[in-house]
Amino acid sequence: MDIVVNEELKAYIDPLTPEEYEALERSILAEGCRDALVLWGDVLVDGHNRYGICRKHDIAFETVQNTRFQSMDDVHLWMIDQHLGRRSISDFQRGVLALRKREIVSARRGRSGAAAEQAADAGEPQPAAGGYAQASADASAPLDTREALARAARLSNSQVVMIEKIQKQAAPELVAAVKSGAISLNAAAAVATLPAEEQVAAASAGADELKQAAKRVREAKRKPRAEKEAAPAAAVPDDGATPDVLRERVAALTAENTALRQEVASLQSQLRDLRSAAPADESSPF
Repeated sequence: MDIVVNEELKAYIDPLTPEEYEALERSILAEGCRDALVLWGDVLVDGHNRYGICRKHDIAFETVQNTRFQSMDDVHLWMIDQHLGRRSISDFQRGVLALRKREIVSARRGRSGAAAEQAADAGEPQPAAGGYAQASADASAPLDTREALARAARLSNSQVVMIEKIQKQAAPELVAAVKSGAISLNAAAAVATLPAEEQVAAASAGADELKQAAKRVREAKRKPRAEKEAAPAAAVPDDGATPDVLRERVAALTAENTALRQEVASLQSQLRDLRSAAPADESSPF
C-alpha cells in the first residue's frame, strides 16, 4: 500500500537532532527496522524518521494499524502519550506536550458536554463516546490543575509555571534556545518577561548573553523587594508627619510631662503640710 506522510503530523513532535538522527540511521543499517510503523488507514502516524531511512537505503519494514483512532484528536493524544512515556525528551518538551494534551482533552470534554445537553433538550439518546481521546481522558486524571499537569509530564509545579510563561511570552528565538539547551528553563522564564526585541537580541548574541539577560532581570526584581523591606524603618507616618514635626511633638509632650510632674510634687508637699498641722484625732481624715 502507499503510505501517506501528513506534514502536520510529522511536525507535531519536535524532530530529532542531527546527532539523534545519525544514531538511529546507524542502528537501522546495522540491525534493520525493528519496530513497526504505526498507520491510521494509509496515513503514517509514528515512525517518520524510520520510514525515511528505510526508503533511503531500501530496507524492509513492517506496519501496524491502530484501530482505536477515530479522529485527529485521537492521533494527537496517542502521539503525546507515546512521547511522554520516553526518557529522551527534555523537560521543556514534556511540559509543552502536557499542555497540548490539556487543550485537546478540555476541548473534547467541552464538545461532549455541549452535545449531551443538546441531545437531552431534544429528548434523544446520548451517543456513546469512544476513540483513543476518550480512552486517554478516562484513564488519566483531569489536566485542569497545575499539579495534574506536573504529574502527567513528570515535572515539578514550578517547572510547569515556567514552561507556561515561556509558551505565552517567549519570542520564537528564545524558544529555540530553550529547545537547543542553550538556556535553562529558569533563565528562559526570566528572559521571557523582557520585550520581544530584547529577547531576540539576547538570543541572537548567544548563550552567554542570554544568561546575562536573565541575571539582569532577577537583579531588577530583587532591588524593589529590598527597598520595600527597608521602607518601614524610614516610612512617613500615616498622618503625613515629617521627622521635624515629630521632634516638635516629642518636645511638647516632654515639657507637658515635666509640668505635670512638678504639679504632682507640689500637691504632695501641700498634703504633707496639712498632715503635720492637723491635731492628732482619730476622726481626722489625715
